[in-house]
Amino acid sequence: MRLAASALLLLFLTGPAIATPPQDPLGSPMWSEMVERVLKSGEVVFDDKVKITVPSIVEDQAQVPVTADARALPGVTKLVVFADLNPIQHVLTLTPGKSAPYVGFRMKVEQGTPVRAAAQTADGVWHVGSVYLDAAGGGCSAPAMARNEESWSTTLGHIQGRIWRDVSGFARTRFRIRHPMDTGLARDNTPAYYIEAVKLTTTAGAPLATLEMFEPMSEDPTVTLMVPLAPGESAIDLEGRDSNGGRYRSQISAPWQNSVVTPRG
Repeated sequence: MRLAASALLLLFLTGPAIATPPQDPLGSPMWSEMVERVLKSGEVVFDDKVKITVPSIVEDQAQVPVTADARALPGVTKLVVFADLNPIQHVLTLTPGKSAPYVGFRMKVEQGTPVRAAAQTADGVWHVGSVYLDAAGGGCSAPAMARNEESWSTTLGHIQGRIWRDVSGFARTRFRIRHPMDTGLARDNTPAYYIEAVKLTTTAGAPLATLEMFEPMSEDPTVTLMVPLAPGESAIDLEGRDSNGGRYRSQISAPWQNSVVTPRG
């Protein structure tokens, strides 16, 4: 009994040391908390194969273009993007399925902050790429521009999309969903209201990719993904859900021409 208790004590004492994340090269005071809150479990390593790209000059703190690319890393099962010093840190989670672990989008920032892309591989290890985004403040607490338009509710959920063939063999798919993406932090006290999830499938219903979104995504979120699309496929189906239970279903048509579509119900 005493030997078993000693073994349990040793496990308790050594467990946290194994789980301690590596030292952050950007020196963020929130790094350890981000690992615990966003990544939650699994070994964490910094890896140059995970690329996170942000502009050197930010012109609009509510519309900051970001690209997270883990295509150089084999076996990625999940790709998470977060910003350490944002009031709401978690930006999005991509479950690529058969799609490439790549996502381009725009986000809000409240101040200068490290921005991370963390790619989890099948062995449970998180491979993290980091960059410091130098920006002025106010993006997360600014009210949505659409609220200034009386007709904003009539275009809510409308989707514009386009598909291109890519030399990688994937189809580069870009779509925009009209939505205010309210953070709940604006001075006008508008409550949080945002798109929570987007699912892309073939017209036959085969899953292509799933995207979880959070409040820091920019208004009218515009997203680029790399999805597999067989030569005979003529379209991609898209289904979204927001935090008020609203659902948006549309279809982005191929072959490789602009398509502007409205929800089917």
